[in-house]
Amino acid sequence: MFEWIADPSIWAGLVTLVVLELVLGIDNLVFIAILAEKLPPALRDRARVTGLLLALLMRLMLLASISWLSSLTAPLFSIAGHAFSARDAIMLTGGVFLLFKATVELNERLEGKDEEQNPQKRGARFWPVVAQIVVLDAVFSLDSVITAVGMVDHLAVMMAAVIISIMLMLLASKPLTRFVNGHPTIIILCLSFLLMIGFSLVADGFGYHIPKGYLYAAIGFSVMIEALNQLSQFNRRRFLSAKAPLRKRTAEAVLRLLRGSHEPAELDAETASLVASNAAPKAIFNKQERMMIARVLAMGQRSVSSIMTSRHDIQHIDLAESPEEIMFRLDNNQHTRLIITENSEEPLGVVHVIELLKQALHGNSLDLRALIRQPLVFPEQLPLLPALEQFRNARTHFAFVVDEFGSVEGVVTLSDVMETIAGNLPNEGERLDPRYDIQQNADGSWTANGHMPLDDLTMYLPLPLDEKREYNTLAGLLMEHLQHVPQQGEEVQIGDYLIRTLQVENHRVQKVQIVPPPAEEE
Repeated sequence: MFEWIADPSIWAGLVTLVVLELVLGIDNLVFIAILAEKLPPALRDRARVTGLLLALLMRLMLLASISWLSSLTAPLFSIAGHAFSARDAIMLTGGVFLLFKATVELNERLEGKDEEQNPQKRGARFWPVVAQIVVLDAVFSLDSVITAVGMVDHLAVMMAAVIISIMLMLLASKPLTRFVNGHPTIIILCLSFLLMIGFSLVADGFGYHIPKGYLYAAIGFSVMIEALNQLSQFNRRRFLSAKAPLRKRTAEAVLRLLRGSHEPAELDAETASLVASNAAPKAIFNKQERMMIARVLAMGQRSVSSIMTSRHDIQHIDLAESPEEIMFRLDNNQHTRLIITENSEEPLGVVHVIELLKQALHGNSLDLRALIRQPLVFPEQLPLLPALEQFRNARTHFAFVVDEFGSVEGVVTLSDVMETIAGNLPNEGERLDPRYDIQQNADGSWTANGHMPLDDLTMYLPLPLDEKREYNTLAGLLMEHLQHVPQQGEEVQIGDYLIRTLQVENHRVQKVQIVPPPAEEE
């Protein structure tokens, strides 16, 4: 009874039939991927599995009724002298349905209606989607089952081939769905394939058989072109990743969106399509808002050394000075904390003015040494976000910044961190902070303080900077290019910008003039 199992030709037929079933089922998988994408993410896997299992039952039932299946090719009715069988009617119905669904889906995507806020996508229901999968699979099943009947004589071989092909389709459906839905251009290509297949089913229903080889050759050529397109996009993403880190590219893309500008040379196709507009570019936010957002996005890339007050600019009280000199400094103090030193530039700690006030209110004599407290200590390369978290946990707003040798290089406060977002927040009578000491001249050039951090300077002028630089200020940039302390009147060309030293005091660059290219001056 089972002698045919040992026949090599039977196994060859089984393998061939499985391959043909898979080839004929590719278009079915594509349609399932597009339909399942309409459902909420939690229901997509269930819809794919349910639809394919129902399709398996349908194909097995069709195979079990081979005699009825063969009767489908008999003429059923005729129109204008052309006879139509039940198979032709099914092909016509399935082809028209496929043309309709592919056209609707294609229209939604071409009109930009395939976003998450699309009401149709939100309103998709599980069983209607499964029903559409089953209906379309019935059309594709009819073609594949007829192929199986024509190739193999044993019903068990046909059923085994169908079961194996459906199981393989179940395994391939999830990665195929993820890949198709993750690439918008591939969705358009697949919908075009469905239009072509629907047209071929309609033609087949009218008795005009289109060889499958023509269809698969056209599909194969289109897939090859799309593969080249995907390779091009992959190489561009890899180039952008090597050129700049993801965080920086994301920040730049967001800022371009805020400005309403369109720079396709620097944006990928998806981001460029979001920025592009038929109308004249118009900024979404005003200049002040854009600068604030830019500072927020740049916080993760800045260190405390880029915002600290250098130790050369710190006002401190030396305990070795006379009481009269100490009192004079206290009278002119405008800060809530006092840096205390003794016969050295290295600070002993800080004194809170509020504690000094309490000491005076209790009638005690002035004793700064007894009020000295140790603040937080930050390494100079500590990023701002971890520094902000340490301020929060320590419940203090003041910290020393030290280099790798433990020497205090400056101080940083919570206000300094906040100013990186909101800009300069000066106190009454306080001198201008070098970080914000920049102004544009009548001739289009800029005059800036030599101690201005480069991260703040780039908010005004897009200077080309080295991402791995070890300096933070405009003066450091000049020293890096000149390899010596700049002298008054010295010039250096950095990209399209001419930078001229205007004022130098005690080896410290105080004022610098920046001349942009003529196009930017205008």
